[in-house]
Amino acid sequence: MDRVYVCSCFGVTEKQVKEHADAGACTPRQIASASKAGTDCGSCVRRIQAILGRGSCPRRELLDQGVPALTSEAAALSEAA
Repeated sequence: MDRVYVCSCFGVTEKQVKEHADAGACTPRQIASASKAGTDCGSCVRRIQAILGRGSCPRRELLDQGVPALTSEAAALSEAA
């Protein structure tokens, strides 16, 4: 099975970035918090941005309200909305 690495510094794959995005990470900073990707040399940040795209984030409203996007609390609030 081929692994496409997004972050060589920490061995983070494209699949892992997509999984974190599916879990609610909407920004490269949130991906970094979840996986460290983008926190060393920074050369992968643009690739992470491309993976995240400019689409809507289901938890963007919660982020704007100051609720962390990668918590079970945020997931419950998002599902209730």
